[in-house]
Amino acid sequence: MTATRTAIAGAATGRPRMDMRGRLVFRLRALRREPTAIVGGGLALLLVYLVIAPIVAMLTDLVIVAPADASRIAQPAGQLTTYYLARTLTSPVSSLLFWEPLQHTVVSALGATLVALTLGASLAWLVVRTDMPGRRWFAGALVVPYMMPSWTFALAWITIFKNRTIAGQAGFLESLGFAPPDWLAYGPVPIVITLGFHYFPFAFLLFGNALQRFDAQLEESARVLGATSRQTMWRIVLPLMLPALLSAVLLIFSRVLGTFGTPYILGLPVRYSLLSTSLYQNFKSGSIGVMAVIAAVILIIGVTVIAADAWLLREQRRFVTIGARTSLDRPRPLRGLRPVALVVAILVFLATVVVPLGALVISTFMKVPGVLDPSNFTTDFWVGNIPAFVGFNVGILRNPATYAALWNSIWIVGAAAIVCGSLGLLIGYVVVRGQGSLISLFLRQVSFLPYLVPGIAFAAAYLSLFAVPRGPIPALYGTMWVLLLVLVVAYLPYASRSGIAAMLQLGREPEEAAQISGARWPRRMTRIVIPIQRAALTTGIILPFISGLKELSLVVMLATPGTDVLSTLSVRLVDYGYQQLANAAVLIIAAVAFAATFLAQRVTGSSLATGLGR
Repeated sequence: MTATRTAIAGAATGRPRMDMRGRLVFRLRALRREPTAIVGGGLALLLVYLVIAPIVAMLTDLVIVAPADASRIAQPAGQLTTYYLARTLTSPVSSLLFWEPLQHTVVSALGATLVALTLGASLAWLVVRTDMPGRRWFAGALVVPYMMPSWTFALAWITIFKNRTIAGQAGFLESLGFAPPDWLAYGPVPIVITLGFHYFPFAFLLFGNALQRFDAQLEESARVLGATSRQTMWRIVLPLMLPALLSAVLLIFSRVLGTFGTPYILGLPVRYSLLSTSLYQNFKSGSIGVMAVIAAVILIIGVTVIAADAWLLREQRRFVTIGARTSLDRPRPLRGLRPVALVVAILVFLATVVVPLGALVISTFMKVPGVLDPSNFTTDFWVGNIPAFVGFNVGILRNPATYAALWNSIWIVGAAAIVCGSLGLLIGYVVVRGQGSLISLFLRQVSFLPYLVPGIAFAAAYLSLFAVPRGPIPALYGTMWVLLLVLVVAYLPYASRSGIAAMLQLGREPEEAAQISGARWPRRMTRIVIPIQRAALTTGIILPFISGLKELSLVVMLATPGTDVLSTLSVRLVDYGYQQLANAAVLIIAAVAFAATFLAQRVTGSSLATGLGR
């Protein structure tokens, strides 16, 4: 009875309302002490705008009449239309706009994948499973091609094999008296070879790491039972390595799908367009709707390929290939074939590193490529005066445009890398601390979404969103900000996965102890979480920085002459026909990328080839 009277009295005096207010205050104070949900909500809104909104804007462009096309297609601007889809897929010019580039893309991607897989898997087997001389050295040296910009090989190829099909100076071979045919100088053959040379380290690392973890007792048991080496390879090793091989195939294919520099340099002279170069040409001609259709197709193919790779990784759990490390895990003796294996590895290193870089270096000191007369050598392309019609009348090291592009590369890519690494760690914190919540699931999935979109398609999406003012956000095209944003978001998957992996290893106890002592969330982050996770944060910054220095597909449509970085500067020099200057610009990019990679290895204490060839 007393309890009932107390409840009635409480209801009469309004105490339940006070209790509700008290609970609200308590929850607000709890959020101040542990604002994971607030931080997660802010990150979710940011990713919606920077990841999902550009893709939606691009997809909108392919079904909405652009103001520039309103009079031509006799429809009001902003109205729904199927004109761009029809023009791209079914019109009389659809073959040139889409179907031929699609066919060329598939051929080039499959060919480059075959070259990369053949080289990478063969060399991985020699380095990991045999007693080939110099295995430890080759384990690191054979990764070097991936550290260079992808179009390094294209410029080296054009420097050696260029003929008179296009204007300008002859290549090395033509100056020496041999005129390479068009099929060898331009088009699918050089595209396949050069892209294969650039991407074979993917297969080398993936297959090599799988072999490194392969239980050698399986092979030894097969030999004890009388199986030959060939039977062991085809019946045991390759079937168990199939998931790693297929994963390498899909990753290389997806990389080739979005690459721009190589098909632009080697394909356009003979009008051999891939989807990436067709997209770029439509951007240059102002056909934004057609560009959006091609970008959407590239996006769909990229998502399909990566989804297939994810499915293969799930299926790979059925392939138990890792056992205990035993004395049976020893290199296979090659005996009389050791010199042959060594020569093969040396030839691949020469073809993929020494010859491309050597050709570029030598060309920058020659007035006419391939002429070995002493009077033909000069330092003018580096530090002298040269005849030019579009601004570059002095050597690359004396021209202010070079240093402006270098500064842009360093500060834009550096700032993007710092922001990317910081966001990655924050996303990792929210995903792990809020595990099981909708925000955690959303951040985990959306932060990985840019990985599914090939670079040239993602650039098209950002162009669609930021080319015009949208609400309070002004048009960012032509500014440094759009380059910084697209680099941050494009490399966020690497930083966020690094942050998630690091936070999974950090328990709650250190933070809880600090919280009991009265430390608020910002203080706990700066004094506990970040110092403990500085290695993951460093990795999340360094990897985007190294990759961003070499990036071309992401920035080629977003950079303008006033916002050039080194990669876009080199392409402009190619367009102007300044071959030696373009080669010099790429050598500067390679030098900066090598220096950053070396610094990253010293800081992190590891390398891409850690564990191979030991």
